[in-house]
Amino acid sequence: MSITVSFRHRFAGFDLDVEFEPSSRGIVALFGPSGAGKSTTVNAIAGLLRPAQGRIVFGDRVLLDTDRGIFVPPRKRRIGYVFQDARLFPHMSVRDNLLYGWRRSANRPPKQEIDRVIGLLGLDTLLQRRPRFLSGGEKSRVALGRALLCGPDLLLLDEPLANLDQARRNEILPYLERLREEMTVPMVYVSHSIDEVTRLSDTIVVLNGGKVVAAGEVGDIMTRLDLFPITGRFEAGAVIDATVAGHDGEFGLTTLAVDGARLVVPELSAREGSQVRVRIRARDVIIALSAPVDTSANNILPATITDIRFDPGPYADVLLHAAGTPLLARVTRSSIARLGLASGTAVFAVIKAINVEPRGRSGQR
Repeated sequence: MSITVSFRHRFAGFDLDVEFEPSSRGIVALFGPSGAGKSTTVNAIAGLLRPAQGRIVFGDRVLLDTDRGIFVPPRKRRIGYVFQDARLFPHMSVRDNLLYGWRRSANRPPKQEIDRVIGLLGLDTLLQRRPRFLSGGEKSRVALGRALLCGPDLLLLDEPLANLDQARRNEILPYLERLREEMTVPMVYVSHSIDEVTRLSDTIVVLNGGKVVAAGEVGDIMTRLDLFPITGRFEAGAVIDATVAGHDGEFGLTTLAVDGARLVVPELSAREGSQVRVRIRARDVIIALSAPVDTSANNILPATITDIRFDPGPYADVLLHAAGTPLLARVTRSSIARLGLASGTAVFAVIKAINVEPRGRSGQR
């Protein structure tokens, strides 16, 4: 994604000073606590906010340049926007809601794209319903479809799952993953849920107090010990892209290749060579000074401690590198003292649990 965002704006009691330029393609997540400035930032990208000073460029199009007096109005930016609430027209059927943007768009996609989006989002059986007969997850999928059928060059999603319970979030996340893999439209995704951004995004921009405090690839950001006050220690952990290396049908296991290491997980349906995203939470990593024997753990990796963060309370966070792969472990401060752990100490990382999500288009076996 080629997007440059740099602007300043003052509100009553709140100053926004935002600057980022993602270097990777795919989904860019704006992450941070409530009130950090995430929604205001996407409003500036969409043209719903006219910053007092700054520049926003998408591709070769200058959307905002206050020094040159350039401000492209929202209707001419070719940007799709999905809000927290679906904002569907209550008097229209799902089909008419979907076609509303398509009919009015100057950048209208080909007609066959309508059926493709309907199939992609699983809306085939909902087309004749009115919004009041839809669940929250179904409304969100219709809102996504309507935005896509406007033919946007960029899609903005402002906490589209915020008003859904966990069951409905789990229902819609696979559809967002399909959009990421099968659509060519770049996306900026706003969320304060670390689970969502680590599952969906390629790049994370972390905002706090109206400023960008960090930006980079999701794996790098999630192992930054200094960001734990914002990203949250409870959900902290390594996020790693891996390749399916093989399957063991006898024992129902799959081997993943991660840099110079191998990880064993319960059998996946993905083909060999498929890309997956691995998440290993810090609370699921145990540190040992010698390789454990007679243990049920399938994943034990030699590692080196590269950093330790001590916070008030009984716990500390330990950054490890295992064959080039960063890992985090949360242990007690007493364990660090008892084992004599310090930066440079050679240890073994015992991994209790691994969460795996599909990544890429390789498909199922």
